Amino acid sequence: MDVFLTGGTGLVGSSVLSALLADGHSVRALARSDTSAEALEAAGATVVRGDLTDTAVLADAARAADGVIHTAAAADGTDAELDSGLLDAVLDALADTGKPYVHTSGVWVHGAGTIDEDTPFDAPQLTAWRLPLNARVRAAAGDGVRSVVIAPGIVYGRGQGLPNVVTSGPRDADGALVLPGSGDQHWTTVAADDLGRLYALALVSAVPGSYYLGVNGQNPTVREIGEAASRGTGGDGRVVGSTNEETEARLGVLAGALELDQQATGAKARAELGWTPTGPSLLEELSSGSYATP
Repeated sequence: MDVFLTGGTGLVGSSVLSALLADGHSVRALARSDTSAEALEAAGATVVRGDLTDTAVLADAARAADGVIHTAAAADGTDAELDSGLLDAVLDALADTGKPYVHTSGVWVHGAGTIDEDTPFDAPQLTAWRLPLNARVRAAAGDGVRSVVIAPGIVYGRGQGLPNVVTSGPRDADGALVLPGSGDQHWTTVAADDLGRLYALALVSAVPGSYYLGVNGQNPTVREIGEAASRGTGGDGRVVGSTNEETEARLGVLAGALELDQQATGAKARAELGWTPTGPSLLEELSSGSYATP
């Protein structure tokens, strides 16, 4: 396939790009800056210049492609508006074609608990905006789009992503790493390279209206994550939890999501798409992998 990809230089998008190219697809990737364009070309993509506000560019690129994958995130509070505009452009361009569109959500929309794809939604304030957009994507199956939503867990790899909220956390007076929340909460996780393979599989094989959690079945506690992060950055593994108020004062609206206690298996993607996560665990990456300091 000739695939149009957004977010191709991000942690998720770059992993998707690698997986697509490995499977023999060609990729045209959106680039806002010269730096992004250079990185995408070096990775093997053909560059489409523009950004998520350029709806005419998005529509033309989607119309010309055999499929579309959206992984870009603004991270400045405008994601809801940008994603809504992107869907206006892309879903209209793909209507009645049967072409695939793979959209990125996140497991936080399910709230706390042991979750799967059928767990009712209970999104924290940070991600509540995703719910109507996810529903819109899935409903596009009725308009002739082979639409798919993937909801990744905590994505890790290459020393990037949300694990750095823990690794870069403050130390208390005794040198213990301060955790977001009590540390008793579980995070459901996925290695970036494994997640890239899931997107590539969903692009080709997922049925219209599908929804998959992108998680590898490893659900460490934040305390375990902090202990591994401490050892990986030269500490002795000592950690200390925070109250909800302390976490919110330090991390703002992100605190409510990071304090969620979530566990999931990712069994549906394994069963339906043949997905097999093989990457190292987050704890291994923190203690001796890409997040560890030499």
